[in-house]
Amino acid sequence: MKLIRSNERKFIWTNHSKAKLRQYRFSEKRVLRIFRNPNRVEEGIAEGTVAAMQITGTKKKPTEAWLMYSILKKPKAIKIISTWRYPGRTPKNERPIIPKDILEELGLN
Repeated sequence: MKLIRSNERKFIWTNHSKAKLRQYRFSEKRVLRIFRNPNRVEEGIAEGTVAAMQITGTKKKPTEAWLMYSILKKPKAIKIISTWRYPGRTPKNERPIIPKDILEELGLN
């Protein structure tokens, strides 16, 4: 994990989140922008996490950029767990459809 300071906040990036940055071609600044100015904030799929979203894409090909993080008390920091791009639009207050194999991989099934 790498510790990054930004405006007196400490961000801890997991190896998984770094891999997703490369996969979806997100920059660290893009992910921090989602954190600072989300269009929507909801409960994350893992216990004790928060998911934030920004609308991206075009009218013909709408997408959403998502960020899942948790707030740590000691050390006072924000742990970036995962980022992803969702094709289409998710309904408010409803979780997107997650394939069973992904839920099994995360141990949530």
